[in-house]
Amino acid sequence: MKEAINTRDIARELARKYSTMTHDELDVLESILVPLKYAKGEMILSEGEVCENIYYIEHGLIRQFYFKNGKQITEHLGEDRTIFMCIESLFREEPTSLQVEALEPTLVYAMPKRKLEQVALHNVNIQILFRKILEESLIISQVHADLVRFETAQDRYKKMCKLSPQVILRAPLVYIASYLQMTPETLSRVRAATLLE
Repeated sequence: MKEAINTRDIARELARKYSTMTHDELDVLESILVPLKYAKGEMILSEGEVCENIYYIEHGLIRQFYFKNGKQITEHLGEDRTIFMCIESLFREEPTSLQVEALEPTLVYAMPKRKLEQVALHNVNIQILFRKILEESLIISQVHADLVRFETAQDRYKKMCKLSPQVILRAPLVYIASYLQMTPETLSRVRAATLLE
Protein backbone atom coordinates (compact mmCIF):
# COMPACT_ATOMS: atom_id res chain seq x y z
CA MET A 1 0.00 0.00 0.00
CA LYS A 2 1.16 3.52 -0.81
CA GLU A 3 2.66 5.48 2.05
CA ALA A 4 0.28 7.95 3.65
CA ILE A 5 0.49 11.42 2.21
CA ASN A 6 0.83 13.99 4.96
CA THR A 7 -2.27 15.70 6.31
CA ARG A 8 -1.08 19.08 5.00
CA ASP A 9 -1.32 17.78 1.43
CA ILE A 10 -4.83 16.51 2.12
CA ALA A 11 -5.89 19.84 3.61
CA ARG A 12 -4.57 21.54 0.46
CA GLU A 13 -6.35 19.02 -1.76
CA LEU A 14 -9.65 19.66 0.04
CA ALA A 15 -9.15 23.42 -0.14
CA ARG A 16 -8.46 23.21 -3.89
CA LYS A 17 -11.57 21.15 -4.43
CA TYR A 18 -14.05 22.97 -2.20
CA SER A 19 -12.89 26.38 -0.98
CA THR A 20 -9.84 28.63 -1.10
CA MET A 21 -8.16 28.96 2.29
CA THR A 22 -5.70 31.15 4.11
CA HIS A 23 -2.57 29.62 5.60
CA ASP A 24 -4.19 29.74 9.07
CA GLU A 25 -7.36 28.03 7.83
CA LEU A 26 -5.28 25.28 6.27
CA ASP A 27 -3.60 24.81 9.67
CA VAL A 28 -7.01 24.49 11.32
CA LEU A 29 -8.35 22.06 8.71
CA GLU A 30 -5.17 19.98 8.92
CA SER A 31 -5.49 19.78 12.71
CA ILE A 32 -8.86 17.98 12.53
CA LEU A 33 -8.01 15.44 9.80
CA VAL A 34 -7.65 11.84 11.01
CA PRO A 35 -5.92 9.35 8.66
CA LEU A 36 -7.41 5.84 8.77
CA LYS A 37 -6.22 2.78 6.84
CA TYR A 38 -8.45 -0.15 5.98
CA ALA A 39 -7.60 -3.52 4.48
CA LYS A 40 -9.64 -4.98 1.63
CA GLY A 41 -12.89 -6.35 3.07
CA GLU A 42 -12.60 -4.38 6.32
CA MET A 43 -15.66 -2.53 7.61
CA ILE A 44 -15.32 1.25 7.91
CA LEU A 45 -18.79 1.60 9.42
CA SER A 46 -21.17 -1.11 10.57
CA GLU A 47 -24.93 -1.14 10.93
CA GLY A 48 -25.99 0.23 14.32
CA GLU A 49 -22.99 2.56 14.67
CA VAL A 50 -23.37 6.32 14.61
CA CYS A 51 -21.57 8.01 11.72
CA GLU A 52 -19.53 10.82 13.30
CA ASN A 53 -17.30 11.73 10.37
CA ILE A 54 -17.25 12.95 6.82
CA TYR A 55 -14.71 10.77 5.02
CA TYR A 56 -12.37 11.76 2.19
CA ILE A 57 -10.91 8.82 0.25
CA GLU A 58 -7.27 9.54 -0.53
CA HIS A 59 -6.98 6.25 -2.37
CA GLY A 60 -9.01 3.08 -2.46
CA LEU A 61 -12.56 1.99 -3.15
CA ILE A 62 -15.54 1.72 -0.81
CA ARG A 63 -19.15 0.63 -1.01
CA GLN A 64 -22.07 1.74 1.11
CA PHE A 65 -24.79 -0.85 1.37
CA TYR A 66 -27.76 -2.01 3.42
CA PHE A 67 -29.77 -5.18 3.81
CA LYS A 68 -33.29 -5.49 2.40
CA ASN A 69 -35.17 -8.80 2.60
CA GLY A 70 -31.89 -10.57 3.37
CA LYS A 71 -30.15 -9.13 0.29
CA GLN A 72 -27.32 -6.60 0.18
CA ILE A 73 -28.25 -3.45 -1.74
CA THR A 74 -25.36 -1.20 -2.82
CA GLU A 75 -26.25 2.45 -2.38
CA HIS A 76 -22.93 4.12 -3.18
CA LEU A 77 -19.51 3.24 -4.60
CA GLY A 78 -16.74 5.69 -3.73
CA GLU A 79 -13.28 6.01 -5.26
CA ASP A 80 -10.06 8.01 -4.89
CA ARG A 81 -10.50 11.67 -4.00
CA THR A 82 -14.21 11.52 -3.25
CA ILE A 83 -16.24 12.08 -0.12
CA PHE A 84 -18.66 9.75 1.63
CA MET A 85 -20.75 9.80 4.79
CA CYS A 86 -23.97 8.32 6.15
CA ILE A 87 -25.70 11.67 6.08
CA GLU A 88 -28.82 10.85 8.11
CA SER A 89 -26.83 9.21 10.90
CA LEU A 90 -24.28 12.04 10.82
CA PHE A 91 -26.83 14.82 11.34
CA ARG A 92 -29.37 13.05 13.53
CA GLU A 93 -26.59 11.42 15.57
CA GLU A 94 -28.53 8.16 15.40
CA PRO A 95 -27.38 4.61 14.54
CA THR A 96 -27.12 4.00 10.81
CA SER A 97 -28.72 1.18 8.87
CA LEU A 98 -25.98 1.58 6.25
CA GLN A 99 -22.65 -0.20 6.24
CA VAL A 100 -19.42 0.87 4.59
CA GLU A 101 -16.83 -1.65 3.43
CA ALA A 102 -13.39 -1.15 1.87
CA LEU A 103 -13.30 -3.01 -1.47
CA GLU A 104 -9.54 -2.38 -1.82
CA PRO A 105 -6.81 -1.35 0.64
CA THR A 106 -8.13 2.13 1.38
CA LEU A 107 -6.75 5.25 3.03
CA VAL A 108 -9.37 7.73 4.20
CA TYR A 109 -9.13 10.99 6.08
CA ALA A 110 -11.93 11.45 8.57
CA MET A 111 -13.26 14.92 9.36
CA PRO A 112 -15.16 14.65 12.65
CA LYS A 113 -18.44 16.54 12.18
CA ARG A 114 -18.38 18.13 15.66
CA LYS A 115 -14.87 19.51 15.19
CA LEU A 116 -15.72 20.66 11.67
CA GLU A 117 -18.75 22.54 13.00
CA GLN A 118 -16.68 24.12 15.77
CA VAL A 119 -13.92 25.37 13.47
CA ALA A 120 -16.45 26.47 10.83
CA LEU A 121 -17.86 28.98 13.34
CA HIS A 122 -14.61 30.97 13.23
CA ASN A 123 -13.35 30.23 9.69
CA VAL A 124 -15.57 31.30 6.85
CA ASN A 125 -13.72 29.26 4.21
CA ILE A 126 -14.05 26.09 6.30
CA GLN A 127 -17.75 26.91 6.54
CA ILE A 128 -17.86 27.10 2.73
CA LEU A 129 -15.95 23.80 2.45
CA PHE A 130 -18.45 22.12 4.82
CA ARG A 131 -21.41 23.47 2.83
CA LYS A 132 -19.93 22.46 -0.55
CA ILE A 133 -19.20 18.93 0.68
CA LEU A 134 -22.82 18.59 1.81
CA GLU A 135 -24.08 20.02 -1.49
CA GLU A 136 -21.92 17.54 -3.42
CA SER A 137 -23.23 14.66 -1.31
CA LEU A 138 -26.86 15.66 -1.96
CA ILE A 139 -26.22 16.03 -5.69
CA ILE A 140 -24.59 12.56 -5.85
CA SER A 141 -27.65 11.07 -4.10
CA GLN A 142 -30.01 12.89 -6.45
CA VAL A 143 -28.08 11.81 -9.57
CA HIS A 144 -28.28 8.18 -8.41
CA ALA A 145 -32.00 8.46 -7.60
CA ASP A 146 -32.73 9.97 -11.03
CA LEU A 147 -30.56 7.37 -12.74
CA VAL A 148 -32.53 4.42 -11.38
CA ARG A 149 -35.86 6.24 -11.66
CA PHE A 150 -35.72 7.52 -15.24
CA GLU A 151 -33.01 5.74 -17.24
CA THR A 152 -33.10 2.40 -19.07
CA ALA A 153 -30.67 -0.29 -17.90
CA GLN A 154 -28.35 0.47 -20.82
CA ASP A 155 -28.42 4.24 -20.22
CA ARG A 156 -27.80 3.73 -16.49
CA TYR A 157 -24.67 1.74 -17.28
CA LYS A 158 -23.45 4.21 -19.92
CA LYS A 159 -23.97 7.15 -17.59
CA MET A 160 -22.06 5.41 -14.82
CA CYS A 161 -19.19 4.65 -17.25
CA LYS A 162 -19.01 8.39 -17.93
CA LEU A 163 -19.40 9.57 -14.31
CA SER A 164 -17.29 6.91 -12.56
CA PRO A 165 -15.02 5.09 -15.03
CA GLN A 166 -12.64 3.96 -12.26
CA VAL A 167 -15.47 2.40 -10.25
CA ILE A 168 -16.62 0.49 -13.35
CA LEU A 169 -13.07 -0.84 -13.83
CA ARG A 170 -12.38 -1.70 -10.20
CA ALA A 171 -15.61 -2.66 -8.42
CA PRO A 172 -16.96 -6.23 -8.57
CA LEU A 173 -19.78 -6.50 -11.12
CA VAL A 174 -22.24 -7.79 -8.53
CA TYR A 175 -21.95 -4.47 -6.64
CA ILE A 176 -22.20 -2.37 -9.81
CA ALA A 177 -25.34 -4.30 -10.78
CA SER A 178 -26.84 -3.73 -7.33
CA TYR A 179 -25.98 -0.01 -7.43
CA LEU A 180 -27.63 0.30 -10.85
CA GLN A 181 -30.62 -1.74 -9.57
CA MET A 182 -30.33 -4.56 -12.06
CA THR A 183 -29.41 -8.23 -11.86
CA PRO A 184 -25.82 -9.29 -12.66
CA GLU A 185 -27.25 -11.10 -15.74
CA THR A 186 -28.84 -7.88 -17.02
CA LEU A 187 -25.61 -5.99 -16.39
CA SER A 188 -23.65 -8.61 -18.38
CA ARG A 189 -26.07 -8.24 -21.31
CA VAL A 190 -25.94 -4.45 -21.13
CA ARG A 191 -22.13 -4.45 -21.02
CA ALA A 192 -21.92 -6.81 -23.99
CA ALA A 193 -24.34 -4.63 -25.98
CA THR A 194 -22.41 -1.47 -25.06
CA LEU A 195 -19.12 -3.01 -26.22
CA LEU A 196 -20.67 -3.85 -29.59
CA GLU A 197 -21.74 -0.25 -30.23
